Amino acid sequence: MAADPFDALNPAQRQAATYGRVVERAVDAGPLLVIAGAGTGKTSTLAHRVAHLVLAGVDPGRILLLTFSRRAAEEMTRRVERIVSGVTGGIAARMAWAGTFHSIGNRLLRLHGRAVGLDPAFSVLDRGDSADLLDVVRHELGLAGRDRRFPRKDTCLSIYSHRVNTQDTLSASLASQWPWCLPYEEDLLRLFRAYVARKQAEQVLDYDDLLLYWHGLVSEPTLAKTVSERFDHLLVDEFQDTNRLQAEILQGLRPDGRGLTVVGDDAQAIYSFRAATVENILEFPTRYDPPAKVVVLEENYRSTQPILDSANAVLRAAERRHEKTLLAHRIGSALPRLVTVADDRAQADYVIASVLAARESGVPLKRQAVLFRSSHHSDVLELELTRRNIPFVKYGGLKFLEAAHVKDLLCVLRWADNPRHRIAAFRALQLLPGMGPGYSARCLEPIAAGRDLEEALNIFSPPAGTRAHWDAFRELVLFLAKPDTPWDGQVEVVRDWYRPHLERRYDAASVRSGDLEQLVRIAGGFQTRERFLTDLALDPPRASGDESGPPLLDEDYLVLSTVHSAKGQEWTEVFVLNVNDGNFPSEFAAGSSALLDEERRLLYVAMTRARDALHLIAPLKYYVTQQPRYGDAHVYGARSRFLTPEVLKTMECIGADLTQAGVSADGGAAENAAPIVDVAAKLRRFWD
Repeated sequence: MAADPFDALNPAQRQAATYGRVVERAVDAGPLLVIAGAGTGKTSTLAHRVAHLVLAGVDPGRILLLTFSRRAAEEMTRRVERIVSGVTGGIAARMAWAGTFHSIGNRLLRLHGRAVGLDPAFSVLDRGDSADLLDVVRHELGLAGRDRRFPRKDTCLSIYSHRVNTQDTLSASLASQWPWCLPYEEDLLRLFRAYVARKQAEQVLDYDDLLLYWHGLVSEPTLAKTVSERFDHLLVDEFQDTNRLQAEILQGLRPDGRGLTVVGDDAQAIYSFRAATVENILEFPTRYDPPAKVVVLEENYRSTQPILDSANAVLRAAERRHEKTLLAHRIGSALPRLVTVADDRAQADYVIASVLAARESGVPLKRQAVLFRSSHHSDVLELELTRRNIPFVKYGGLKFLEAAHVKDLLCVLRWADNPRHRIAAFRALQLLPGMGPGYSARCLEPIAAGRDLEEALNIFSPPAGTRAHWDAFRELVLFLAKPDTPWDGQVEVVRDWYRPHLERRYDAASVRSGDLEQLVRIAGGFQTRERFLTDLALDPPRASGDESGPPLLDEDYLVLSTVHSAKGQEWTEVFVLNVNDGNFPSEFAAGSSALLDEERRLLYVAMTRARDALHLIAPLKYYVTQQPRYGDAHVYGARSRFLTPEVLKTMECIGADLTQAGVSADGGAAENAAPIVDVAAKLRRFWD
């Protein structure tokens, strides 16, 4: 007989996996909430839960598994198949309904769309298409040519999406996230009405529509029963990341909670800016009568106990949470470090020295990570890593191809490749100073009327502010558009033309130019421009370091990541930058207890990514922006309010190379750093 597949689980994991009563090739189970602390084997537990259902006789084709990424669904399916085939001798479970909320919504709407007024042959817009369509409507309504700034297309789409997914009013969304847009509330309502009407007329759905139509489908009891009867069990991963709309979809499918299992960790709820709400997981047990069963996983298989002691102490101050205390399965005694440094340059020096020391002790660069609250916090570190020839890959912030400067360069190539690509042309023309939407539309009118690109550019009369730049731009586009222009070197030509515009349009141009160098290297692997542009659109790199040129024989790289992008990951050694008030927590969270709790959870997530060593770094001073980085003006950073005396007792507090900056580890002047001058005596002598 095959070994019991649940023997490897600890008691709490086994309780969650086997919850319910097995009856006649079915499992009768009420609602179940699994609170899975960081590193406690959440994925394994959920996979064993699905395997238990299948082995008990539930048809795997009648199990709905909802995750937050396609990769997570595929990994979960593989694990289930492996567990089941180990017991049945090779007969695998066929998980027909595993995927993201949006992908499952798409499939169900193809089947039941006519019931909610949809043609099953509808098209789905990606986020870029949605923003562009919204921008077209924005221009048609005359909202772009105002004497005051009106939100740009991406901001408008974010506002629209937030309002839809929170199921709140537009006023509430604007007040909480975009208060500067409140004066435009009526115009935004008009814009969104026209946007919705355009989508409906063209039978296209954006990502939010997939949830809205699914929500509408299950809001009608008869239709909800039809959809619900397809499934015997519903399982949801990362439940703390669901929004109100998704929670209501689940409620519509399972009003009594029978067969519903949700897994997550309220301590890792950090996506409110995407409209996720921690209330879904906090209130889940009380939504049912009797309340849902709650199983808490506390045995941590990732970190050592000193790291967990610090993380537990940080979380203990949260106002609302499910009670749990993480306990380490692994042995380790090194305390986490709170490292005080002079400024962000000293912070970079400390990180690099520590990273290289760990590498010499046997920890590869790729097993080390530097985490930060916001993407720009690593700017100084990136420059120093580049100067010292230390390879790195950066995750977080915008995806590589969503970064504005990368899109700027690519739009020139896309317009040259297809002169009728109006969206690319619009962006390319507006790279020039003085070229707004009105002049850009005027330039493109001859092309829309059937004239060729060269004629359109030659007859166009640019505005006065653009004339100094027009000839170089026109010659560039026409050079790229010639069929006999060789592909080799085109990206370099556009990069060189774009460099002064990059410096004019964006801060940190030297950092951003590194992404353009990556584009040059990526382009070298393609035979044609068309293939280069098509492949980038269909399968974009996840980060600027994904394509780093020919690998070295000893290839290794340091990981840089925002904390949001690091969730679910782990590294042997972790460095967290800028652990000061204003960053942890963010200055924008100071006025709300709910946002402060989320910021606390964000620091907790960062800390629990570490396996063996954790460094929290707190610079003493930050240089004021809009001046040379190391000019005179600076402010002092207060230690994060989350590092309470209780937390500090669990950590080793040190200073790093502070005497070189004339500052001691406790924040005072370093002894013997300079001769003492009695300035007070001199001042008194003025009046002798």
